[in-house]
Amino acid sequence: MKATIVRGLTLAGLMATPALAHHGWSSYDSTKLVTLQGPVLESRFGNPHGSLTIEHEGKRWEAVLAPPSRMTARGLTESDIAVGATVKVEGYVSTRVATEIRAERIIVGSKTVELR
Repeated sequence: MKATIVRGLTLAGLMATPALAHHGWSSYDSTKLVTLQGPVLESRFGNPHGSLTIEHEGKRWEAVLAPPSRMTARGLTESDIAVGATVKVEGYVSTRVATEIRAERIIVGSKTVELR
């Protein structure tokens, strides 16, 4: 009986580990919507979500995007956000990292894509 409980607790702990590694949306201040515009310095179109590093007013900003499946379904392609593209990103500022935002939408050329 004791061994079953220990195994159950161990399994529960292992299942929770990935959740601890991923940040939650509560670490972004939903009262501070910002708009950043600039060239893409780095782009990642992968799971669990994409990300961009852009230069805005002399600073490097990290923008956390949606999962690739959602971006693709809403019309945003990997080539739209490739290094060198100019983008405008609207999102909420991180409460942990001063130059990070959770992107709500991205504008590339005349295309606006809602990410949430």
